[in-house]
Amino acid sequence: MDAVMKKKGCSLTVPSTIACATVLFLGGCSSNDLPTLPSTTPQASLTQNINQYKYLIGPGDSLNIFVWGNPEISGTFSVRPDGMLSTSLVDDVPASGRTPTDLARSLEMRLAEYVRDPIVTVIVQGFVGPYSEQVRVIGEASKPKAINYRENMTLLDVMVEVGGLTEYADGNDARLIRVVDGQQRQYGLNMGDLLRDGQIRANVDILPGDIIIIPEAWF
Repeated sequence: MDAVMKKKGCSLTVPSTIACATVLFLGGCSSNDLPTLPSTTPQASLTQNINQYKYLIGPGDSLNIFVWGNPEISGTFSVRPDGMLSTSLVDDVPASGRTPTDLARSLEMRLAEYVRDPIVTVIVQGFVGPYSEQVRVIGEASKPKAINYRENMTLLDVMVEVGGLTEYADGNDARLIRVVDGQQRQYGLNMGDLLRDGQIRANVDILPGDIIIIPEAWF
């Protein structure tokens, strides 16, 4: 039977005493006492000209690769987490951050070692894209998530995608974080005016890589 320790009228078994001591020890180390990690390095969007936007392949994308006249080496392949692609004949082809057309030309060069005058078509079936091109919405959105950027996307389009604001959201205190000239900059958003009052002038253009943070209102 466990030994019993009595103190101030309270009895504790040895195992429970150890557990309490462990809790007290862990509780004594607040997060302020722990070393902090360095901030992330700002990752600018790979899109060079938003007016000539082209979809860029990313890890997790599903690609239908069709080699004309060679169905045996055609098929559907996934881009690995490291951004590389392996097909029936070629391995470790860099795919992340490239357009489907650019990847097709690269595959033609690699396949030329095995196939005479290969003609390749790359069709994206599952759109994920690189992190640098995704629009991320966190906080008091109905469905916070990362969204694949779409051409000419606006704030209103993003909010439709995430289901609008929760009842506790402070939409007019929301912030947008964007990498400009290698530095993260913050901009204010009037999402409450846009979504609840219908003030369309509060709608703004969204760019690849934008982060939207929606705080909770203080009542």
